[in-house]
Amino acid sequence: MAMATLQPTSAVRKAALGLLSFLNASPTPYHAAMEASVRLEKAGFCKLREEDEWNINPGGRYYLTRNQAAVLAFTVPKKWSAGSGLSIVATHIDSPNLRLRPVSKKTANGYLQVAVETYGSGIWHTWFDRDLGLAGRVIVNSNGSFHSKLVKINRPLLRIPSLAIHLDRSVNDNFKFNQETEFMPILGLSIASQLNSPVKAEIKPESSDQMENQTVGSGLNIGANHHPAILHLLAEELSVKPEEIKDFELHLFDTQPSCLGGVNEEFIFSPRLDNQMTSYCALEALIESVSEESDAIVEAQANPNVNMIALFNHEEVGSVSTTGAESSLIPTVMSRLSPTSESLARTIARSFLISSDMGHGIHPNYTSKYQQNHRPELNGGIVLKTNAKQKYTTDAVGSFFIKQLVAKRNGSVQEFEVRNDMTCGSTVGPLLSKLGVRTADVGLAQLSMHSIRETGGSHDARAGMDLFLSFFQGFAELDRELSLQ
Repeated sequence: MAMATLQPTSAVRKAALGLLSFLNASPTPYHAAMEASVRLEKAGFCKLREEDEWNINPGGRYYLTRNQAAVLAFTVPKKWSAGSGLSIVATHIDSPNLRLRPVSKKTANGYLQVAVETYGSGIWHTWFDRDLGLAGRVIVNSNGSFHSKLVKINRPLLRIPSLAIHLDRSVNDNFKFNQETEFMPILGLSIASQLNSPVKAEIKPESSDQMENQTVGSGLNIGANHHPAILHLLAEELSVKPEEIKDFELHLFDTQPSCLGGVNEEFIFSPRLDNQMTSYCALEALIESVSEESDAIVEAQANPNVNMIALFNHEEVGSVSTTGAESSLIPTVMSRLSPTSESLARTIARSFLISSDMGHGIHPNYTSKYQQNHRPELNGGIVLKTNAKQKYTTDAVGSFFIKQLVAKRNGSVQEFEVRNDMTCGSTVGPLLSKLGVRTADVGLAQLSMHSIRETGGSHDARAGMDLFLSFFQGFAELDRELSLQ
């Protein structure tokens, strides 16, 4: 069926619009984690703290965050006991972007510039000539106590301008640039900053005692490392004084909102589809699984499994961090739910994990880049990822489970494998499979992966939610029906 003839149902459109709202609220992993937390709280999930003693009750709904950048949420069945299985969907909420360096201040030829570091494997040329804002988290001193606050300056502050074609006639034949010297955003004009700045000096420490301890060159005064204009912008956005800002992590993001596109709104044009799109699908499916409409279904099936989602950070740079997939986050929660070695072993054997990350949809202009019989389409449903070299974890058992679960909600599955003469990307799946939990890799098709503006299918958000909802409601029963000789 041609994509242009697709007409969304009310459920499909609702899912797509919900995704847009999530994407626009989440310019950084910190904001994505916060947005997920807000939605979970609204759905009745109780927040846990890793440093506290947990009191987990059958029928409960819980979530926790780690370092403001990863989220794990789970629901406990009414007939739960230690040793029961877990039905887990694991995703990541980070995306390739540019991040301010610890010392970002630079001035050149009358321009204020900021030094940035590349994060992940972005298609960096797409960041030229875009209207860029700043978002992240800021440590502030509030009446003697310190707080980490999220900030989002959602207006065009920065830009990486292209060089005019008149000065480089070969640009359309071979566009190359130095990522250190020719990829530095401009913030403003230095003379305008001097004339218009409310403060004509660097940000000073708060007291004379601090001044003695924060001498010039000590590195303790953050105001010496960044343009005063940035400190004042942050202070204004957070309603604090510039000198109360103690540190920050700031990411650049495209200020153009995510939106529906195409002649029949069959597309989603947005940054960060990889992988906030399937993260949103997992989040909403978990919430929907405990809605009033779903309670009767789950109860009737006597589902014994804990249903869980894990939204990780740092997948784009290897997942090795306290908030990445190779962290202790899932193992810690597993061991707290099944605290003895015997019950934990039973939990691992009874569990299944879906690793969900966006996949490569067929590009009409580059069809030779795809394996001939593995060309997923946008709005074509779930993409099942397979790789014999174990870059993806799907095997016959995992494939069987995914297809059965999709069929329960009248969905469709598309197979994806990479060509033999190309390298294959990977996901959080192989890392998490080392826990001993059975794992499969799935995704949704998109174009322009790792561009500053990506393209997805507006129907696919509901398709992803349907798979995960089917998984949460029916995996344990399906698992009992399969016998491995």
